[in-house]
Amino acid sequence: MFAQQLLNGVLSGAVYALFALGFTLMFGVLGVINLTYGLYFSAGAFVALFATHYAHLPIWAALPLAALIVGLCAILLDELLLGPLRRAKAPELSSLMVTLGATLLLYSLMTAWFGTEIRRFPPAVFSGAAYDVFGLRITLAQILIVLTTALIVGGLAFLLQKTRLGLSIRALAENPDAAQLMGVNASGVVHLVSFISGALGAAAGVLIGLNYNAIEPYMGEKMMLKGFAVIILGGLGDIRGAVLAGFLLGLLETFTAGYVASSMKDAVGFLLLVLTLWFRPSGLFGRAAVKRA
Repeated sequence: MFAQQLLNGVLSGAVYALFALGFTLMFGVLGVINLTYGLYFSAGAFVALFATHYAHLPIWAALPLAALIVGLCAILLDELLLGPLRRAKAPELSSLMVTLGATLLLYSLMTAWFGTEIRRFPPAVFSGAAYDVFGLRITLAQILIVLTTALIVGGLAFLLQKTRLGLSIRALAENPDAAQLMGVNASGVVHLVSFISGALGAAAGVLIGLNYNAIEPYMGEKMMLKGFAVIILGGLGDIRGAVLAGFLLGLLETFTAGYVASSMKDAVGFLLLVLTLWFRPSGLFGRAAVKRA
């Protein structure tokens, strides 16, 4: 029982980590909390759903297609909503309010187009059969979740730490003015970060939709609280912290549902969020900002 719950927690944590990666990357580099991020999660699931249902694509092709399309849409939304604010050097609250309004509008449009009913992937897309591995029950969808998360996290770490492009991203996150003086194309890096964040959110939406086989417009909104809990617990803008905090939240939720009460599962994220803000506002892995007069 414990081993199965541990496995389930790791699987949930993998998706939370993937979802929070794009969220924390966006905040760490662009310095804004973009509330449209939850929309990327829902949109990715719907793109993959239509790709498999109407174009009859296999899931291994539908997932990167969803990430590509949503990533490009993320660039467009960032330029339309946040570009003017960046050029005007508007305060952070402005970006929060603009993205909040855009989120309400876009969710309303999605609901009007697709309705509120739950949609499901075609049965032929992925086998729901479970396999017994050392006494643990695991499905092909869950294996895909773990492998996809590992590949994406590894690829993102390599990009940020081992490439000149990653150096430009880190430079812009550290000091935008100095980075531009050193020749960094700030606009290009902003677009790249928006694309990566949108693609990560979309990939997480596809994997969650596949795992539970339940897709609806507001599924992204439900993930945003968990995303906030993860990035605050891990430290705002800290990639490593987002991954570790994602797995921690997944494990705590699973053990709460298994050993306490399933109705308390969704309260864990809120509790972690509040406790972290009370006792360690910089997060478990973040560094407190030093303010000088």
